[in-house]
Amino acid sequence: MSVRPGKGPSQIAQGGWTARWATIKGSPRVLLLGLLILGVLGLFGLRLWSLQFVQGEYYRERASRQSTRPDTIPTARGIIYDRNGTTLVHNVPSFDVTVVPVYLPDDEEQAQDVLIRLAMLLNMPYTTAGMRSGEEEPLPGVREIVEGVGDLAPYSPVVVKRGVERDTALLVAQQALLLPGVSVQLESAREYPYGTLVSHVLGYMLPIPEEKEEEFVAQGYDAATDRVGFDGVEYTYEDVLRGQKGQRIIEEDVLGRMIRVVAEPVAPVPGHNVVLTLDVELQQYVEEALQRGMADPAANSPRGVAIVMNPQTGEVLAMVSLPTYDDNVFTQGASARDLQRLYEDVHRPMMNHAIADRLPPGSVFKIVLAAGALQEGVLTPHTRITCPGTIVVPNKYYPNDPGRAQPFHCWNRYGHGTLDIVGALVNSCDIFFYETGGGFEETHFRGLGVDRIAQYARLFGFGEPTGVELPSEVGGLVPTSSWKRLTVGESWSTGDTYNLSIGQGYLEVTPLQMLNAINVVANGGTVYRPRVVHHVTDAQGAVLQPFEPEIVRTLPISAENWSLIQQGMEGAVAYGTATRAQIPELRIAGKTGTAQYCDDIALENGTCGVGLEQPTHAWFAAFAPVEQPEVSAIVFLYNGGEGSTTAVPVVHDILEYYFKRGEPTS
Repeated sequence: MSVRPGKGPSQIAQGGWTARWATIKGSPRVLLLGLLILGVLGLFGLRLWSLQFVQGEYYRERASRQSTRPDTIPTARGIIYDRNGTTLVHNVPSFDVTVVPVYLPDDEEQAQDVLIRLAMLLNMPYTTAGMRSGEEEPLPGVREIVEGVGDLAPYSPVVVKRGVERDTALLVAQQALLLPGVSVQLESAREYPYGTLVSHVLGYMLPIPEEKEEEFVAQGYDAATDRVGFDGVEYTYEDVLRGQKGQRIIEEDVLGRMIRVVAEPVAPVPGHNVVLTLDVELQQYVEEALQRGMADPAANSPRGVAIVMNPQTGEVLAMVSLPTYDDNVFTQGASARDLQRLYEDVHRPMMNHAIADRLPPGSVFKIVLAAGALQEGVLTPHTRITCPGTIVVPNKYYPNDPGRAQPFHCWNRYGHGTLDIVGALVNSCDIFFYETGGGFEETHFRGLGVDRIAQYARLFGFGEPTGVELPSEVGGLVPTSSWKRLTVGESWSTGDTYNLSIGQGYLEVTPLQMLNAINVVANGGTVYRPRVVHHVTDAQGAVLQPFEPEIVRTLPISAENWSLIQQGMEGAVAYGTATRAQIPELRIAGKTGTAQYCDDIALENGTCGVGLEQPTHAWFAAFAPVEQPEVSAIVFLYNGGEGSTTAVPVVHDILEYYFKRGEPTS
């Protein structure tokens, strides 16, 4: 009996596949389905290979762009110090709430809900469309702020509110899940610890004005978030203080929240620091002294200026302009009412009256007449002119008609008698300087004349800005015969020259110009450019721009003539019009001024009179010690009466404080 061998497992499997294949071969539809499946798998494989290897880099870059974006790293603005290292302005953290329009929900109702919730948290209106508050347009609501920028730059953050309180900022940040597109930015804001004391010198910061957006954006600013310096050193030294922003690449989630910093290709560079020539302690005392002088019943002045300088270098040690304002108002966000108060004040608190007021200087200007007349030989040390109290100038068209003649009075109606140049300065004799400037036909004395007066006035620095590093400085006016003909339409007269000779008439100067002219007398003929910035350092303290006195010109006047003017000014303090400025054991030289005026304010108040009945400004300028001048000072009191009565005591107090406390460090 034979036995058939059994089949192994492999044979059985082979048989099974053989049977299946026979079935497939016998069924075309099954074969077609199999081929279709293989084809689809092949296509998927080809596509996967294409995405992974052929186009892999492209899609990896796109994915990276969707989850990462470039972000600006803010930099620290430079600090401003006084000459002794006292901080006058520094940076403090500030919270800004921003909205990136593209990250708001696509659904319009949901986006509206987000902005309404945000408005409630910030205590702002959602919208002010169609609303009016009196005659003023209301400030925009959250919707108007976002829509106003969103269409133009949907990926740029729109600042909804600056300077948000810390608790409010934290509350907004905590509700991030309910506020897609909303974020809290930690920014740096300026804080001015001395407030009103140095506001005119420091200035303040504001958002970039719309009309200058293109200009600033071209320089790398972000018009939506950045602030720039307005007025003062903040404005003049904007490029130095601002620094350079950095850049980083950040990764975000779908809600726009930062996950991590991917890279930092550009590091931020902090701004440079600026050290001023001002001494803040001296500034404080000068302001207090000026306030006392303005409040004096003899002055009762609503406006005043006091400046202290080093006449050997042009450094401004103190500069006070009253009334003033607090520059922190703009950092914290000025209300419409605050701004209205500032702008409507007729004495313009936001104006630096030390450099922007155009004023008649009165008798302080007589130093220019003295210098020009001595150098031109109109006067000599021995020239003597008699002051009878009043002189009469005939009308050139009716020389024989006494009724048409014009009288010119000295401030001392009884006259000063016969004087030389030193005595004329000591007593501030008007008639002496009338004749020195315009001549006097009765005695056949030929004066300096309007053209030469104007020439020397310009040499002293009048008629043009001094060049101090502050914006809005005016140049004043040095009138001439051609100027009057072209501007007023009248010919120049002897009376015009007389008025110009004593600092009246059409002449206009600023307090800083006038003190800089006093400095020329003090240092013996050098006109320096006034400076409020001493030097610039980098963030580590290395000096980048050292201080060097800048000489504008040297006046062609002899040392002997300077000595005569200095003697006259010293005599004015020792025994003349400024005796109230005396300080024991200190030689002081000074010149008083009482300038008649009739401006818009006086006209509106009805205080303008006729002739000697006009209201007067009070002036006094001085330097000390005479033998080696190291400090000069000037005080101007608007409508302050007699300079010898009201302005002199203020300068006395300033000089006494200066020498009592010692010289400021250099």
